[in-house]
Amino acid sequence: MKAAVLWELGQPLSIEEVELDPPKAGEVRVKIGAAGICRSDHHYMKKEGSIATPAVLGHEGSGTVIELGEGVTTLNVGDRVILSFVPNCGRCKYCLTNRANLCAAHAATGATMFDGTTRLHQGDTRINHMGKVACFAQEAVVPESGCVKVPDNFPFPQAAYIGCCVTTGVGGAIFNAGVHPGSTVAVVGCGGVGLNALQGARLNGATRIIAVDIDDGRLEFAGRFGATHFVNPTHGDPVARIKELTDGAGVDYAFEAFGASETIETCYHSIRRGGTATILGLAPIGDDPVIPGIDLVRNQKTLKGSYYGSARPRVDFDTMVDLYLNGKLDLDSLEGKHYSLDNIMDAYADLEKGVPGRGVITDFS
Repeated sequence: MKAAVLWELGQPLSIEEVELDPPKAGEVRVKIGAAGICRSDHHYMKKEGSIATPAVLGHEGSGTVIELGEGVTTLNVGDRVILSFVPNCGRCKYCLTNRANLCAAHAATGATMFDGTTRLHQGDTRINHMGKVACFAQEAVVPESGCVKVPDNFPFPQAAYIGCCVTTGVGGAIFNAGVHPGSTVAVVGCGGVGLNALQGARLNGATRIIAVDIDDGRLEFAGRFGATHFVNPTHGDPVARIKELTDGAGVDYAFEAFGASETIETCYHSIRRGGTATILGLAPIGDDPVIPGIDLVRNQKTLKGSYYGSARPRVDFDTMVDLYLNGKLDLDSLEGKHYSLDNIMDAYADLEKGVPGRGVITDFS
C-alpha cells in the first residue's frame, strides 16, 4: 500500500510503497477515509520532536474497519470509526482512575503496538506507527481500543478532527480547565486546536472570548468559533491589550494552542490573580518558557498542561459527535482545504503559511 514515511527526523515525508501485516489479537485493520494536517506531525519533520524512525506519521484520522483481529468484540467489518492516538489498555492506574488519556501502557510502547512490535514494514525494514495510528497511509492496523464507532453517514473529515484537534481544544476548555459561565477567556494561537478551545469556551458559557494570533486572516476566521475580541501581537503587546479588554485584570482562563515558549509566556501573563493558564500546544524540545515563581505563588495562579483535552476518548468522542449532530459544535466551518496523500508536503507548506481551517487528506489513491 501507499504511505508517507518519515525516514529521518528533520526530513520531509516520502511517499513509498510499504507492507502492512494483518491485525493481531485485539487489533483491527482500517481503510483510511481522512487524515488531518496537524502541527504535531510537523515537529518531527523539523526535528523539533522525537520519534523512532522510520515511521509513518498521522494521528488525526478516521476510516472504515475492513478486518478484525482475534478477540475483537466491539467492532464489526464496515464500521466507520474515529481513530484515537492514545488507545488505552483499560488496566493501568491511569485508566482505572478515569485518566485514559495518560494510559501507562500506551506511553511505554510509544510508536509500536501494545506488544512492542510493528505491523508496518518495507521488506525487512520495520516501520513505526505514530500514536499507534499512522494514518498518513491508505490503511492502518490499530488497537481495538483506539477505534470509536460513529454513525454510518458521519463525514470522514469531521470524524478525523474529533480524533485530535476538536477533543484537544474543546476538551481542554471543558474537561481540563472547566471554564465557567460568565468567565473571560483568551486563546493564544488560532489553528485547529485553538479554534476548538474557542468553541469549548463558548459551549461552557464564557462571555468575553479573546482570540490571539499573528495572522489577521486567522483572527477573522476565529470569529466563527466564538471569539468576541481579537488581538494581533504584531500590532503591540498582546498581554497589555488583553488586560485592556478585561478592565486591567487579565482573563479568568487562558489557553496556549500553538506550542512555543513565547506563546506559553503570553498565555501565562494574560491571566488575572487566581486565574488558570492551560497549555494545549506541544512546544519544540528545548524551547522552554520562563515563568516567574513569585508571581505564580503571590497571585495564586494556576499553570497546567492538558494532554488530549484530558478526555477519555472512548467516552468523550461520543460527546463530540453528539454536540456536532445537535448543532452545538461547528466542525463544518473547521474543514479546510482537501489534499491527496501524494501532495502531503503541500499541505504542510499551507499550514506554515497560516491558511485558515484544518487541512485534511481525503484522496489516498
